[in-house]
Parts: sequence; C-alpha cells; structure tokens
Amino acid sequence: MRLVTYRNDTGDRLGALVGRANVLDLGAAARAVGRDPSSFATMQSLIDSGPAAWTEARELVAAPPAHCLSEVGEIRLLAPLPVPLQIRDFMCFEKHVVQAFGAAFRMRASRAGSEAERQELLAQAEAYRPPEAWYRQPLYYKANRFAVSGPGETIEWPAYSRLMDYECELACVIGLAGRDIDASRARRHIFGYTIFDDFSARDAQAVEMAGGLGPAKGKDFDKANAFGPCIVTADELADPYELEMIVRVNGEERSRGSSAAMHWKFEDMIAHVSRSETLHPGEILGSGTVGDGCGLEHLRFLEDGDEIELEIPPIGVLANRVVRAGGTPS
Repeated sequence: MRLVTYRNDTGDRLGALVGRANVLDLGAAARAVGRDPSSFATMQSLIDSGPAAWTEARELVAAPPAHCLSEVGEIRLLAPLPVPLQIRDFMCFEKHVVQAFGAAFRMRASRAGSEAERQELLAQAEAYRPPEAWYRQPLYYKANRFAVSGPGETIEWPAYSRLMDYECELACVIGLAGRDIDASRARRHIFGYTIFDDFSARDAQAVEMAGGLGPAKGKDFDKANAFGPCIVTADELADPYELEMIVRVNGEERSRGSSAAMHWKFEDMIAHVSRSETLHPGEILGSGTVGDGCGLEHLRFLEDGDEIELEIPPIGVLANRVVRAGGTPS
C-alpha cells in the first residue's frame, strides 16, 4: 500500500493511493462496508492498531468503494506522519560522510587567514576518513518531531542562515514496538518507508558543531523535516536496499545514488537503538544522506525560490520550495 495523510474540505484524512490518479478515504471506506473505522482515523492510529488493521486496509484498497475515492488533484497531501513520535537521523552512507566533512574543511580553507593555513585545511579535506566510531556502530541525532512538512510545502529559510541545503534520505517507519531487538529479526518491526529531506542551515550547523555538540539550530527550524509523498508499506518493497535516490533542483538533476550503498542497514539501526530502550510504533529512522545527495558535498547551496525534488521509486517524488522571509511561495 501507498498510504497518505491528506486534507480535503472536511479536514485531515488517512488515505491510500489507488492507481495514479485516485486516493481512497480509508475511514469512509471502512464505514461503507460496515467495519469499525476507528483504526483509520490517522496514520498513527493505523500503525498502532497493528497487523490485523493493516490487512483490513489492504482489503479496502483491493476493492475500494467508488464513492470513497477522490482524484489526487482535488486534495492536498500532507506529511504522512504529521507529528511523528520520534525522529532519529543516522549517517549510513560512507561516501556522503567523506565528501561532506571534506567539503567542510574546504569551506574553512576559503576563509583561512594565511596561505599556510589554507593549504593545511585543504590537505585535511583530501585526507579525511570517517572516525573509527562510525564503523563500530550506527551514529544518529534526534530531530525536531514538531518541525515537519509534507509534499508541496514551502520551507521558509531561517533568518539566521545564509547557506541553506537539502539532504536526500530514505526513512523507515516503525510498526511494532520492541526492546533489545536482534538485527536478524528487526525488519519485521518496520511498517514502511518514505522519503526524507533533512533541510539544513549549514552555516549555523558549522558553528554549533565546532563546540562538540549538535546539530541544533542547523536543523531545528519550522518545517525543516520534510517527509512524503507517502509511506510505502514494507510488504510492497522486497528489497529496500536496491532503490535509486535522485535529486533535482529546479528540474535539473543534481545527483543519483542508491540505497544499496548503505553501510549500516535499517536492521542495524533498530538493533542499536533498541538496546535497553523500547522502540515505539510511529518512530522514524532516517538513513542519512546518500552520497552526492546534498549541496554541501559539492559546495553548491540553495538559492531563494529553488524547488527541490527528491525521487525514490517506487515511493514517488517529494517536492518542496525554499523561500527567504518575505519571499513569495509558489
């Protein structure tokens, strides 16, 4: 299933995409066939209701009541989980880590006070390799679960930043709770997958992380965490590690990578997070940026009014525009 949260003239609804052009109101469909609609009030309620409700949703999608369908063009897609229980974002792509930190040294080199300092920083950029800790365990930070946006939303450039960036990520949504989960059985805890654009104020991030803590305001501003356009349930993806990850800015392709390059898999993340800690349904785990999947890696940042499209077939395309305060949203 391709599950969505959307808004129509009656409010926010839980739906499933049917074909290319329609969305099914799952709550209305349940009522139409005489079933209890309570599991289909929101995406979180569906996740919380467990596998029996997920099966019921598949049955509704397989035989959708015609009067419960709307054309996609008549509704507004929102973030699939508008307020996730938790967002943890990892760094799972070695190429991104090498290139991003190397680029950070090159940025510092451009502001060096002397030629000797510049050459030293450029040498560090060329020699950079991830620290040993990155290879020992998955590393992550907790993102702001209230700063979420969905497909088509305009992201306001934070007033304190000059360098705005995108990050192309794959994310999994937890479906079943667990603690001390072994990696060999971790995939059964995944409800589905979505696209994640981790918008970043790079100049703010550089300042705060130099203090040995963060990121904070480099990532924490309204609507910074974009998800969508849907959650593809885990049963629809035979292998989540063979997905293309494509970035376009203003229609121009900027990069193309693959989830096959993930050094740490979602199973590893789940096993690590759940050590002596309960993982809850509705939590989101981000893969971190695919190699070449952000502007920092190439020192090519966003400009006012840019439209960013992240595509991961078969999830779809997540598109957002960034504007400075006072800019005109599309």
